[in-house]
Amino acid sequence: MDGLNLDVTQGDSFGFEKYSMCKALNMVQSARRAFASNKTRSTKFRKTQLKELVKFLEKEEKALCTAVYDDLKKPKAETILHEILTVIKEAREAVNSLQSWVKPTTVKSTIVNSLDTVKILDEPYGVTLVIGAWNFPVHLTLLPVIGAIAAGNCVVIKPSEHAPATARAIASLLPKYIDSECYPVYLGGVEETSELLKQKFDYIFFTGSPSIGKLVHQAASQNLTPVTLELGGKSPVYIDNTANLKLAAKRIMWGKTQNCGQICVAPDYVLCSKEVQDKFLKYAQAALHQFYGDNVRENGDFGRIINQHHFHRLTGLLRDQKVAIGGPSDPKDHFVHPTIVTDVHPDDAIMQEEIFGPILPIVTVESYEEAINFINQREKPLALYVFTGCKKVKKAFLRETSSGAVLINDVLMHSVADGLPFGGVGNSGIGAYHGKHTFDTFSHKKAVMERGTSMLIDKIDSIRYPPYNNTKTKLLKTVFRINRTLPVKYVPHLIMFSLGVAVTCGAYYLNKYIQNEVD
Repeated sequence: MDGLNLDVTQGDSFGFEKYSMCKALNMVQSARRAFASNKTRSTKFRKTQLKELVKFLEKEEKALCTAVYDDLKKPKAETILHEILTVIKEAREAVNSLQSWVKPTTVKSTIVNSLDTVKILDEPYGVTLVIGAWNFPVHLTLLPVIGAIAAGNCVVIKPSEHAPATARAIASLLPKYIDSECYPVYLGGVEETSELLKQKFDYIFFTGSPSIGKLVHQAASQNLTPVTLELGGKSPVYIDNTANLKLAAKRIMWGKTQNCGQICVAPDYVLCSKEVQDKFLKYAQAALHQFYGDNVRENGDFGRIINQHHFHRLTGLLRDQKVAIGGPSDPKDHFVHPTIVTDVHPDDAIMQEEIFGPILPIVTVESYEEAINFINQREKPLALYVFTGCKKVKKAFLRETSSGAVLINDVLMHSVADGLPFGGVGNSGIGAYHGKHTFDTFSHKKAVMERGTSMLIDKIDSIRYPPYNNTKTKLLKTVFRINRTLPVKYVPHLIMFSLGVAVTCGAYYLNKYIQNEVD
């Protein structure tokens, strides 16, 4: 799309080689030729590529950990857990499950199509685009790629330019393992990504902010390209006095400090009573000390903010706020101390945007009804966290709010639960992925019907052909009425019964005719 500007705050290419419009076009055309060759249709080929992806993650673990540390100062343990092991697990699941995933889905028959073959085939879209995010630069780039490969697509892989060391590592190392024609890696900043989005793709998967997601959606709409948008938003936490407050504080502060709070489903703000707030602060302080000791900055288990822009954005949000728990920040190191602020007003700047850092505001409410009303007056969040021991409160949040996910008595952990879709609703995203949901996301559901050509079927079909009359209309009404009320398991019995009646009637009239001839 002409004039597309993805990010008004960052405009360079972060030292990457300039990828021109010609480069983008050639890469997409090469991928399209590879898809047209049908080699990605083979399940054997897909499995081989996924196994090579696992090999890449295992053999290049050290290089990837170093790159992620250079970008985010992320502890090695977090990188191995979040960036390596979770992606390996997803790839192995795809390899082990692929044969069952690609099997046609049989559709439940009704009387109208009881003699037909009706099924759904999973068909690859074609040449797809995956745009990764910087906060988990390996995980959020490669996890959707796994589903795209499993579904039989070609994929242009675009790592985030905001994590340049990781992007370069992926671009230089991944092609040594997987087919570079089917799965090329495209580097660049805003200008290069804008050029890439001018190309025609068959599916686009984007992870990032809602503001950039809207621009990606706008670019995709020029070619009516379907999209999955994994966005974010302000994921609220509600805590009441029936919760285990010590455990709640420990889990919430863990979720708020993992990756330095730079997680799309990190707890963004807390809603609770003044009484709960006072107890929560005491337990939160103890949890932080347990995690990081007396000096958070010197503790190697705590990461850093990605760049100067986001550092200043976060420290700006603390201006004029009452800090209940916190410490000094350091612009040279992009260090922001884990911070909790109180006496927060809903109109404060800190409540107007996703925080995406280790800062946690608390807004006091008098009841769960007030908390639900507060949440419903804002954009639908990617996740909603409820800490309570009350069944009534749990049911109320499940029934009366809308969010990508609801997690009761913990944070973040739904994102690693096997079988659960991960995605937003409304402003927090379009579509979902993880596990088979990623395979489904990158698969077009092709409807297939095969009809018989026997004389019996043709005779039954005669009621649909002109000339029309009242008898045919009545028969059609009867068929559709039975179609709604008669269980399909009885259809064969009905057909055999009807044939039996027809044969009996035919035999009766034939016998009567013969007797008349003899007489």
